[in-house]
Amino acid sequence: MQAGNDASVETIHREMTAFARRARAAAARMHPKLSLVAYTLLAHMSERRHCRATDLAQAFLLDKSTVSRQIATLERMGLVERRPDPADHRVQVLLPTTAGAAVLAEATRAARHTVRGRLADWDDSDLARFAAYLTRYNDAAGQQG
Repeated sequence: MQAGNDASVETIHREMTAFARRARAAAARMHPKLSLVAYTLLAHMSERRHCRATDLAQAFLLDKSTVSRQIATLERMGLVERRPDPADHRVQVLLPTTAGAAVLAEATRAARHTVRGRLADWDDSDLARFAAYLTRYNDAAGQQG
């Protein structure tokens, strides 16, 4: 990347920061007691059945104590439950409860509705490029850890 791209990189950084702030605020509106981190962990548990707390910490590069606090909160809210791992009964896996799945589904529906509204006047080619750029960025971030 050339030094001439500094202004573009600064704009991207500023806009991504604004996006993250809006995402945190939106998470609070989706469920008043569900933080963005808790929502993200719940979504990951839903996508990857039989997820362990250590898997969550590794996937999101979070400290195990942070994950433990979030899981404890989700359990108190009745959104997550622990079950013995079918492959190894000494290990417990985390799964969304029926209530957790319902909260997650409603939050996801609301988030998609918001995104659709913000992109309503974009044409198909702009949407496709934006989707490709986001995928490319996240793929690169995933490879760098």
